[in-house]
Amino acid sequence: MACSSCVSDTPKNAIGGGWRRALWIALIVNALMFAVELYAGAAADSHALKADALDFFGDAANYAISLLVAGLALAWRARAALLKGGTLVALGAYVLGSAIWAALHGSSPEPQTMGIIGTLALLANFAVAVLLFRFRSGDANMRSVWICSRNDAIGNVAVVAAAAGVFGTGTAYPDLIVAAILATLGITGGWQIIRQARVELAEVRHCQLQAAE
Repeated sequence: MACSSCVSDTPKNAIGGGWRRALWIALIVNALMFAVELYAGAAADSHALKADALDFFGDAANYAISLLVAGLALAWRARAALLKGGTLVALGAYVLGSAIWAALHGSSPEPQTMGIIGTLALLANFAVAVLLFRFRSGDANMRSVWICSRNDAIGNVAVVAAAAGVFGTGTAYPDLIVAAILATLGITGGWQIIRQARVELAEVRHCQLQAAE
């Protein structure tokens, strides 16, 4: 990659009105759904819903960070992506630990609430994923936004399936399995973001060294 690419300004589609509008919409949707799923997860005693609520919270924070760095140089966008990747890994680890604890000490969740809220969350995340689809091939920061939305939509399908499983079996195991799946998605997605961000930071450093010679 040429050094001019490493130190160039933010791509036009990253600083344009379309990108910022998409992020603002995604931020509002995720913040609202965080509150809805957190309340519903507690009411239904569903760890899958609580895990999904944490995803919504993490994504809302990530979209806010993306808005702050959208007009900055590649190095700062890559650093923001590192932070977001680390957040995903941390949330995934928390959810995995919570699922293990619940398997030992938890009770069965309420499947009707899980199904209704899971479907609502799926519709919300599908709309956000469609909104952000055209930005999926951008830099690490933009790609991280797409990965978050994609993972959440997949996770919501799993939550709805878990609700059906809990209803059919009368046990908490489908809920706990989905919570573990969401944790794995968060961890693997976070590592993808971290790897790409580290590559971009290395490119920036390489270009800076060449420019100093």
